[in-house]
Amino acid sequence: MPPPQGQALPRHLGLFGLWLLVVNGLIGAGIFGLPGGAAQLAGEYSPLIYLFCALLILPILLCMAELASYFRGSGGPVRYGTAAFGPFIGFQAGWLYYIARLVSFAANTVLLVDSISYFWPAASGVFRPLLLTAIIASLTFIYVIGSVRAMRSLALLTVVKFAVLLLLVIAGISLLGSQLLPSFNPLNVFNSPYDIGAATLLLIYAFVGFESVVVPAGEAKNPARDMPRALILGLLLVTLLYIAIQLVSVAAVPDIAGSASPLLDVAAVLFGPLGAALLMLGVVTSVGANLLGAIFSTPRASFALAEDGSLPRWFASVQPRFLTPANSIIFFGILALLLTLYGSFLWLAAATVVSRLLLYGLTCAAVPVLRPKLASNDSFVLPWGYSLPLLGIAACIWLALQVSMSAIIATALFVLLGTALYLLARWQR
Repeated sequence: MPPPQGQALPRHLGLFGLWLLVVNGLIGAGIFGLPGGAAQLAGEYSPLIYLFCALLILPILLCMAELASYFRGSGGPVRYGTAAFGPFIGFQAGWLYYIARLVSFAANTVLLVDSISYFWPAASGVFRPLLLTAIIASLTFIYVIGSVRAMRSLALLTVVKFAVLLLLVIAGISLLGSQLLPSFNPLNVFNSPYDIGAATLLLIYAFVGFESVVVPAGEAKNPARDMPRALILGLLLVTLLYIAIQLVSVAAVPDIAGSASPLLDVAAVLFGPLGAALLMLGVVTSVGANLLGAIFSTPRASFALAEDGSLPRWFASVQPRFLTPANSIIFFGILALLLTLYGSFLWLAAATVVSRLLLYGLTCAAVPVLRPKLASNDSFVLPWGYSLPLLGIAACIWLALQVSMSAIIATALFVLLGTALYLLARWQR
């Protein structure tokens, strides 16, 4: 489907550019905080859970690739949901994407403060709420006044993030050698005393974010050809890196299950205090890049929904002096602050999965509806009929059964909030 008149964008994204978007969307701040929780829930089987998560996410990722090949314009899940099920469901898809990015922003802010407390113990005590407030308030203020130049540092932050993670893996392999290989029987993974379902739900957090690449599909040179390749190659690389990091973590720090900053402890064991400081640089750059991108792009989603009439006009207000969507940015900052003051990193990481599962399930359900209408010779059409969309929906249902009730209630409240805002916008129109 061609983009609406006047909204065509230059198509400059090739395979490598799309692959970079996939990898950066997948590798966020979560990997710096997840190895400890993974070891606690799955023990020596934790590296296998990463592989299991990749297999669970694969059919969902492929469904996203097929839908991206049908549309030449940008928009991603909002466009898919609207075309398949109408404007209300399309709005809910956009709102779920907004919720997922919001909760991820809160989780990564908490992770940053937890990492700071590794060097400054007071950050985990009385100064914790003050530090959380200062970080979010500062970022909110920066983007309200329109300081877009900060986005130019994202490329440098990404390079530093990858360099630190790869250095950790290479050093772990060199120093630990055969100690990296755990002694377990892979066939008994689901008969183990560990909570495999909870571990899977937690580690899925490290495999979400790939959907960000389909949002700018209107800027891809050949989305039907390059999008599936970028998604599959990105998932493959990230899975191998995650498994290597988990193997190094468990081998280097046997009691890593009780660590609030697991990779900092691993770096301290491998390199001493200097290693912990170096990895802290990786944490700050990774979380900083994630937070900068989230608070820049996510409020633009609510701004765009308001411009389309799906949210109240208040969200579409532009600050006259700085020409920024100030109301949307401030709203995002307030909600993020409330979440950071309420939840821990692990709880928030699990909570963000709930909205993602709803979004992914909706995406998989859109494939059987849109394929008969939009598939062409140039489209990327999945093999084996509708078996892969059904597998994706089944994976979402199974993961949803592992979710805690508190996370479900929190997501339901956000969905109700979005529905109320949508009805208010309709009433205004």
